[in-house]
Amino acid sequence: MEKNVFDWFNGILEKMLLFLGVSQHHIKYLEILITFCFVFLIAFAVMEIIYRISFFACKRILHRRNYEFLHYIIIGKRLRRLGYIIPPIFVEVMLPFVFTGRPTLLHYSENITWIWFTVCVVINVNTLLIAIGESAFTNSKYHDRPIKGFIQISRITVLLIAVIIIISILTNKSPVYLIGGLGAFAAVLMLIAKDSIMGFVGGFLLLENDMVRLGDWIEIPGTEINGNVFDISLTIVKVRNWDNTIATIPPYTLINQSFINWRGMSESGGRRIARGYTLKLDHIKPCTKELLQKLKDFDSGLKEYIERKYEQLKKGVVCNTSNPDGIADGTIDTNAGLFRAYADIYLHNHPMIRRDMIIMVRTLEPTENGLPVQFYCFTTTTEWCEYESIQSEIMEHFASVMPQFELYPYQASGARDTIISGFIEGQFPIEYIDGLPYKTTK
Repeated sequence: MEKNVFDWFNGILEKMLLFLGVSQHHIKYLEILITFCFVFLIAFAVMEIIYRISFFACKRILHRRNYEFLHYIIIGKRLRRLGYIIPPIFVEVMLPFVFTGRPTLLHYSENITWIWFTVCVVINVNTLLIAIGESAFTNSKYHDRPIKGFIQISRITVLLIAVIIIISILTNKSPVYLIGGLGAFAAVLMLIAKDSIMGFVGGFLLLENDMVRLGDWIEIPGTEINGNVFDISLTIVKVRNWDNTIATIPPYTLINQSFINWRGMSESGGRRIARGYTLKLDHIKPCTKELLQKLKDFDSGLKEYIERKYEQLKKGVVCNTSNPDGIADGTIDTNAGLFRAYADIYLHNHPMIRRDMIIMVRTLEPTENGLPVQFYCFTTTTEWCEYESIQSEIMEHFASVMPQFELYPYQASGARDTIISGFIEGQFPIEYIDGLPYKTTK
């Protein structure tokens, strides 16, 4: 049917050219040229019609359902770019009828059309990948994923395949032969572009193993890089440090050396506090009845703890750790044990400390400065400012209540301490000395 249509069209065209006085010698060439241009016009007209129908259909679908991907397809003339693939397909189908009896022209025209088609495929794939990336970035499920890197890998892969296909069309060779000949070229490329290739491979491994995501807080020991990742590509990772400076890192740096990713902390919803004081050893002593009574009056929770421990002692139960009665970690034998028990009770009752995570008060190995006591727990927030506020409040509170237990933290003496000591040794009235330690006088 197509052949009949073309014969009919060529007959009318020949009569018109003869009527216009064109010589018989030039009529054949003009017929081919005009027919080819006419096929081109029809191809682009078909593309425009399909584009308008598709655009109207997408609008109707988006009016009823909010599909993010479809929304990003129709913005920025992307849907029109997707239609670029229609003209080469239409032209390729019509070429045998345009160049009937002219195999040489048909061969070269088909090669050019296939190259045109390959370029349009690359444009289509890139357009779809960009739309996928933007829709995924706005999706709460994928917004922290390094989609940009995967899209770059896909675009580079498609481009390489397209280049191989175009070269195979121009040389009239199978793509298999071209791929086989890339071995020597790859060896030379490794020497020339070693850093770029390492960055590409490192970026791919970084994305494939999900080592870093957008928004992750990372820290590289031994460097000043400590902040949030805000951009990830195949060749670069950008980090906004806490002082608002921006650091750029090649991906292979994160592959070749260790770094800390605080994502687990953020996802858990709790941030660790692991701080403490070093108690003076010469102030750690057995508890007296007077001290126990004073501490009962000091805190109701501690009073309940002391009474329950007395009940356990009467029954012969001496458990302090993993206590079956659920009593806090500590002992009533020493003032340091009572302080540990008080700190444990305080942390368990603190509204900003998570009870579903570890809460522990422990002593570490003694040092030349005294006995370290560490408070180990997790806050209910991971926000930096809120976390620091909670941590500061807890440490300040424990520092203020230590004298109630007749305990004091180690602190290196300074010039002020030497001067005060001289006043005291000279029997200067204590009430006139400013800056004496808390609870020094009653």
